Amino acid sequence: MKEIRLHGIGGLGTVKAGEILVHAAVMEGKYGNSIPFFGFERQGAPVTSFVRLDDKPIRPKNQVYHPNCVIILEPSVMNAVNVFDGLKKDSYFILNTKQSPEEIKVSDEVKTTACVDATGIALDILGRPITNTVMLGAFVRATGWVSLPRLEERVRELFGDKNVSALRQGYELTRIMER
Repeated sequence: MKEIRLHGIGGLGTVKAGEILVHAAVMEGKYGNSIPFFGFERQGAPVTSFVRLDDKPIRPKNQVYHPNCVIILEPSVMNAVNVFDGLKKDSYFILNTKQSPEEIKVSDEVKTTACVDATGIALDILGRPITNTVMLGAFVRATGWVSLPRLEERVRELFGDKNVSALRQGYELTRIMER
């Protein structure tokens, strides 16, 4: 089972990103579940979403305590939350930043660091700093755990062609470093 923890702030689509990942996995014949955790329910407050993906039915419905992958939709969250908490060995760290993967300090458990300027891409394509679809593209590029065409299909259904373009740009412009 692959466990994913997404960190963002209210208004960036953190919870919706988790739901889209699960939907794409199910469309591929896999299993998945998505569990949101809001804390303060207001725009701009930290939001966490938990996702599990597997080839067989998934029983746990609780938070993810030991993720294989952490996705950061808004880098300022790293000042308020220990985003590396509980990370499994040889995990993925996917970050919205203008920095290169080589410039990012990560936990020893991280094997793959992926960086993309999701905010810049979202502003260019959508005219708003909503980074969820861009970060889903980065996730697919880094992990390959779900297919880009399935995500494109679901994103188009929910948000339209502009967000599909944002997803593709996230995929194409993600920079990856393996340790």
